[in-house]
Amino acid sequence: MKAVYPIVCAVSMFVTGQALAAPTLEQAVHSATRDARFVARDPIRHPVEELQFFGLRPDASVIEIWPGGGYWTQILGPYLHDKGRYTLALGPEDGAGSAFTKMQAAHPELKGTFRTMQFDGAHLDFAPPESADFVLTFRNLHNWMEAGNVAQMLAAIHRVLKPGGILGVEDHRGHTNTPQDPRAEDGYVRQAYAILLIEKAGFRLVGTSEINANPRDTANWPKGVWTLPPTFALGDKDRAKYAAIGEGDNFVLKFEKIDR
Repeated sequence: MKAVYPIVCAVSMFVTGQALAAPTLEQAVHSATRDARFVARDPIRHPVEELQFFGLRPDASVIEIWPGGGYWTQILGPYLHDKGRYTLALGPEDGAGSAFTKMQAAHPELKGTFRTMQFDGAHLDFAPPESADFVLTFRNLHNWMEAGNVAQMLAAIHRVLKPGGILGVEDHRGHTNTPQDPRAEDGYVRQAYAILLIEKAGFRLVGTSEINANPRDTANWPKGVWTLPPTFALGDKDRAKYAAIGEGDNFVLKFEKIDR
């Protein structure tokens, strides 16, 4: 039986009837239309450097899995809309009332800059096989580990990537002085563990980056990584202390799809 893929839609981006020219990556990051709260995190998240590390290009077919509040959408949508293809794989938590839908409603200028598809545990075909140049996912590997479907997610990513396609992964780095929790319930994943997990799924590590490293993060907090900003899971308790530590220590990994 042939797989049935979700219908995706896209509308050209227009302002007063004129199609906008696609910005450079730097222009997309420095766009005045981006949320101020996202821009404030740029010195921590290094969006230009991270996307350049992955080798992103404006004519690429890109799938981002779980966009969260849309931090990357506000950059990648305009950057890819002219020559590339940008698909957002939305999970059940990205539905009505989610942070992503609220962001989308507040930014009508993004209309037509991306396509969407829904997935859940029973449907993990993000797009036709071997149709994507890049699959990107930011701070989500630990969620798949907690859900117990990390192997299935990585297999689906492998299917959708073209031969030699790139998987870019960012996540919270656990320290090596404690064993890895297979469910990553504190939000942390040891870098070596992540590499083994992903390479087992048919990928080859081609690069690592320390642009989002934070040595002040000990990966040992009362509410896991969410103790730290921007979540501040403890509320006002010791808020100044955790604000001074900053966001979690994050690894950035680049993998290439290989034949299994």
